[in-house]
Amino acid sequence: MSETTTTSPAIPPRGRRREVSMADVAVAAGVSGQTVSRVANGRTNVDPDTRQRVLDAMATLGYRPNSAARALRSGRFRSIGVIMFSLSSYGNTRTLDALASVAAASGYSITLITLHSASQSDVSGAFLRLREHAVDGIVILIETHRLGENELSIPSGLPVVVVDSSADYPYAVVDNDQAQGARLATEHLLDLGHESVWHVSGPLESFAAERRRVAWRAALESRGCRVPDVLIGDWTAESGHRIGTDLAQRPEVTAVFAANDQMALGVIRALHEAGRAVPGEVSVVGFDDMPEAANFWPPLTTVRQRFERVGEEAMSALIADIEGSGGEHARTLVPTSLVVRASSGPR
Repeated sequence: MSETTTTSPAIPPRGRRREVSMADVAVAAGVSGQTVSRVANGRTNVDPDTRQRVLDAMATLGYRPNSAARALRSGRFRSIGVIMFSLSSYGNTRTLDALASVAAASGYSITLITLHSASQSDVSGAFLRLREHAVDGIVILIETHRLGENELSIPSGLPVVVVDSSADYPYAVVDNDQAQGARLATEHLLDLGHESVWHVSGPLESFAAERRRVAWRAALESRGCRVPDVLIGDWTAESGHRIGTDLAQRPEVTAVFAANDQMALGVIRALHEAGRAVPGEVSVVGFDDMPEAANFWPPLTTVRQRFERVGEEAMSALIADIEGSGGEHARTLVPTSLVVRASSGPR
């Protein structure tokens, strides 16, 4: 026995309101439709009092600009895509916050895509998805070596800015000066009288970790100091603790430079557990200057990165490119600085 389903003709919901039009706003504000269009599109050639009257009418009536129609007229969608490898990184989240703030202040929205890896297929897939979202430009925040491989191709046709990468592409690149920061940290410990500095590095696939590692080694070599074996962590306090447990058993270790504050925290805990005083027996320096660094025990000497400025520089460069006012694509290095606290002391 078959079952038959009878469907009644669709009845529009009661009380459903039609969309408010520019004409409605024009009548309510007592201005022309052209003036409403200028205000809706962010034009500046409108008297301030008239603009406010139009904005008030829009708010009262609940007018919502048709962004699709506006994009067809202007050729822009007022939207920017961000491709990011990880949201768990302190630096990434601070940079993303700055990117979003500058975008919002400039009238752009953000579409974020996070990737599990920086492979060719993942990056290309992210570009495809962002094109479907109709963005005007893209910020790439992927610090792994994969982005620098010759076979990794970034699709053309959109303005692009790369953040925190050594990749050699014809786009603007913005980064903290990682090498400067690592050199400052290492030289600080040597200037305190330590004969050498052990280094707890970030992952091998990280560009940032590599730049800090290379600068640490160069600083030691320039002073004629012995270069200890590099100890590889994964940015976590747990990896710092594991490595620190080994370092604590070695009496020749008197100074440690960790490639980020979280790993420095793990190293300090391991030293405390082993009964080695910080900085009385071992000095420790971190990297990032995360907000909690001043509340470590002892308060952490560290390298301050200016993630907010990196995000601001990157987004400003991208918007300038989108709007046709950008100059030559250049690499911008934001200076880092050493913040001396109580975790480092004389030998």
